[in-house]
Amino acid sequence: MNVLLIEDDDGFRATLALALRRRGCEVLQAAGKHEALGLVESGGIDAIVLDMRLGAVDGMTLIPTLRQKLPQARLIVLTGYGSIPGALEAVRLGADDYLLKPASADQVLAALQGRSTASPRPSANDVPSLARLEWEHIQRVLHDCDGNISHTAEALGIDRRTLQRKLAKMPPGM
Repeated sequence: MNVLLIEDDDGFRATLALALRRRGCEVLQAAGKHEALGLVESGGIDAIVLDMRLGAVDGMTLIPTLRQKLPQARLIVLTGYGSIPGALEAVRLGADDYLLKPASADQVLAALQGRSTASPRPSANDVPSLARLEWEHIQRVLHDCDGNISHTAEALGIDRRTLQRKLAKMPPGM
């Protein structure tokens, strides 16, 4: 299986590519939109793993273009910022599956092959705590505000000092 892996995190991309190669896949790697579209033109791609956030580019905007150019390819969206609306939007745009990071290489391969990746029931260790979800949301909004504390506090609707106290704490465990 020839897989196009579109991921802006160099370390994660290299690790996942190596793991997929060990499982018999040929992997082409792209760090961004333009590089990915260039590789799509070369052809021979059976499946695509697309990161939902590619730096400043929303990976979801690539789905229609990738679908148009490679209608037969399995398209998997991989994200660290999972949500039900995000999953529904990805599928509506043409994704075949939607996985949350950190997804194992076996889960990614199962999704690429069209097999179920969901466990029948998540264990208590798989479900993040409310504190962890809050911390991840704050980190995402902070990133979207380019690290500006004042803008982040305003976007979250909380006091700037409250935000600074929350950011000073260590991230809660899963």
